[in-house]
Amino acid sequence: MVLSQSSANTIQELNIEGVTEATILGYFQTLNAGDFDATANLFANDGVMHPPFESGIVGPEAIAYYLKQEALGIKAYPQQGVSEVLEEDLIQFQVTGKAQTSWCGVNVLWQFILNHQREILYTKIKLLASPQELLKMQRN
Repeated sequence: MVLSQSSANTIQELNIEGVTEATILGYFQTLNAGDFDATANLFANDGVMHPPFESGIVGPEAIAYYLKQEALGIKAYPQQGVSEVLEEDLIQFQVTGKAQTSWCGVNVLWQFILNHQREILYTKIKLLASPQELLKMQRN
């Protein structure tokens, strides 16, 4: 994982129960530090991010652009995770925790699939909220 100088100075130690994979830890550390270029660089060239309420965003450049537009001020608080080995040397992680914005907090499930080079091939961010809570968030 390559970090820019700005994120290297602001990244805090992160512990996720059940997860020691550096790519997953780096995702949350760089995201919370606001170093979205470093976050996006954890993805494979054809890696896909599926944020809530959005279609898939493909490739590190598009992911960095999206994060710079939509993730400012968001903090992720992952708490615990599990992993399993899939076919073809792929590893799937599921991490639960909370995400906090300036206007709300919500429980979240992050799903990741890493390739054998430990790059993110796929991530889906699912908000774990009631339909009423989700409607309120979508209107804001």
